[in-house]
Amino acid sequence: MNYHLTPQSFDSLASLWRDPRHNLDWSSVFILPCWQEAWWQEFGDSAEQYLYAIKGPESVIGVAPLLVRSNSAFFIGSADVCDYMDFVVAPGSERAFFTTLLDKLRQDGIRELHLDSLRGDSTVLRSLIHVAREQGSIVSCHQQDVSLDLDLPAVWEDYLGMLTPKQRREIQRKLRRLDEAGTVEYNTISTQEDVIATMDVFLKLLRESRKDKAAFMTDRMESFFRSIASVMSRAGLVQLGVLTVNRLPVAAVLCFDYNDTMYLYNSGYDPLHSYLSVGVLSKVLSIKNSIEESRSTYDFLKGAEEYKYHLGGREIPIYSCRITIT
Repeated sequence: MNYHLTPQSFDSLASLWRDPRHNLDWSSVFILPCWQEAWWQEFGDSAEQYLYAIKGPESVIGVAPLLVRSNSAFFIGSADVCDYMDFVVAPGSERAFFTTLLDKLRQDGIRELHLDSLRGDSTVLRSLIHVAREQGSIVSCHQQDVSLDLDLPAVWEDYLGMLTPKQRREIQRKLRRLDEAGTVEYNTISTQEDVIATMDVFLKLLRESRKDKAAFMTDRMESFFRSIASVMSRAGLVQLGVLTVNRLPVAAVLCFDYNDTMYLYNSGYDPLHSYLSVGVLSKVLSIKNSIEESRSTYDFLKGAEEYKYHLGGREIPIYSCRITIT
């Protein structure tokens, strides 16, 4: 069977994403065209785009969202802001897609694939490494990090019942103490106009909450966060949760709502209200809101912070792979 590679732009990839005829598996928010374009505009200046779609007789069977530096290829994205990365492949077409892609990479003189932020169910780990080894390539994979997620029940009370008795009592106690502090509201913001308008509040709380977050949020990173909030909210994929006490914003969580999963991307809180546990409670209320909106999964994303375990998260290993193409 003949397969054809065609170079792509972010606009053409966006058209593929919106077209269900191709049955492509856009597995997470971090590989969507709008996300990758925002990343590229901020961080891609030292690389060459290597965006290709592979088409079969009837439809596109996959997309390679890569960039090239020298004779090495990488995903468009970076592990510090893209928690999961992968190729975009139609289920059942993995072998054909990766055989064709490896032939193209070899033909173009690309000798190394550096692939980070891989879940165990990624197409890289399920298919690519096996095809590459069959072709004689050298494959090396190791665990890079952990992520945590949570299967959400149908109702809030069932979620509390999933926790250990100690953690359940702690959450209930903290929620009661928060309610006693005054007028408490947790509101979710999703329209592009409102998300853009609220990003100043979110970024202020993020910087104030921890010194390492303040150091992370450089001018360039702030520009990326503002861009990603804008483009993702335009696509209808943002939930920016803001917790207020007596109308004062005291904590905020930036989430992406995609494919029945709520992704907790980043958060911040006012240290002056830390005695009310507003940081962790903003996540608790975000989980509660996700249950009420019938989401099936709450993804805490990468990092082994203790609160994620306390709130019921389960560990998922995240891998990095290097493939030397021969």
